[in-house]
Amino acid sequence: MNFGPLPSVDAAAVPSEGFVLDVREDDEWAAGHVEGALHIPMSDFVARFGELTEVVEDGRRVHVMCRVGGRSAQVTQYLVRQGIDAVNIDGGMQAWDGAGRPMVTDNGNPAFVL
Repeated sequence: MNFGPLPSVDAAAVPSEGFVLDVREDDEWAAGHVEGALHIPMSDFVARFGELTEVVEDGRRVHVMCRVGGRSAQVTQYLVRQGIDAVNIDGGMQAWDGAGRPMVTDNGNPAFVL
């Protein structure tokens, strides 16, 4: 069964109030992330899926983020199959940073993409 092309969006086109799901690992998240993003590493994703479904009960769109777009594409595919409105952020955090979008850290250090 073919679901067609994966829904995706440019990092520059993610609305500033858009909901971001970051599926990178802890060290990548610690280096720099989108403020307000939900962090569920891909390695924990199935076990922690309920954390996401609680947040998106209102049907809001999920913008899925990783470093360059590979892991997030897999998670986006999974979410779409679950009936969740999800889009992959093309180019991931590297594209986000390249577009000059803001990043934060939890410890106040300058943010960067690991």
